[in-house]
Order: sequence, then C-alpha cells, then structure tokens
Amino acid sequence: MEAHDAAPDAALPLAEFAFPGPLRDQLVGAILSGAKTATASLREEYVREGAALPVVGAEEAVVDSDERPVAVIRTTGVQVVRLADVTDGHARAEGEGHPDAAAWREGHEEFWGSVEFIAALGEPQIVIDDDTEVVCETFEVVRRL
Repeated sequence: MEAHDAAPDAALPLAEFAFPGPLRDQLVGAILSGAKTATASLREEYVREGAALPVVGAEEAVVDSDERPVAVIRTTGVQVVRLADVTDGHARAEGEGHPDAAAWREGHEEFWGSVEFIAALGEPQIVIDDDTEVVCETFEVVRRL
C-alpha cells in the first residue's frame, strides 16, 4: 500500500460504504487500518440501480461521511453466492468483528431491513432468505489520499 496526498483521478467511481454516519465512519476506518478487505451487497441492489457488477482490477475512491475521498481500492475478487453460502472467511474479511457467517448474516439482515436501506432501494421491499443472491467482493487499498 502506498501513501499519497494527491487527489484521486476525477474519473474514478466512488465507493460508498453504508450511509454517511457512524457505520460508514467505522467501515472506512477498518478499510484504512487494513482490517476490512471485503464487502457484500445484495445482487438486487445492482439490478435496481441498473449497475454492472464489480470487476476484478477496477479501482474506486472510498469516501468518508463528508463525501471526501480517503483512499483508492482495487477489486481483487467478485463472487455471487446465495446468502446461505457466504463463508466464515468472507464474514471475517469484512472487518466488522463478526466471528462467523451466522453473526455476519444477522448484522447484514438488520442493515438490509433498516428504514434507511429500504427507502434508498425503493419498493418492493427485498425479501431476504437463504436463496437471496449476495455479491461478495474482495479488495485491496492501493493508496491513501
């Protein structure tokens, strides 16, 4: 990991973890410390936003709660799996303190069921069950800003 003070390339897409506030601050801190090297999203989020899935090698600028770029990350792996198939290793790599996939799932289902998440994604509300598709992404910090 390199340390640079330069601003990111203006063409880089933004990586926004959670919503601005305490959870984003925690996640960005974990990214900067190296504790967080993975993330997960519902496949349905990409569908509803009309967005392509992450691509290995792609870079994004991580923003903090004030929308300031703080690091550039590069995607190192992407896998779409059933929620029931998220591994303990992925859960731990997310750097949120979940010891296993069961604890990770509980925390993520709480987030995905939050009023803020439901409002952001719109109707109909996503039904979460074992077969819900999850995009599991791994990444590395390539430079701090």
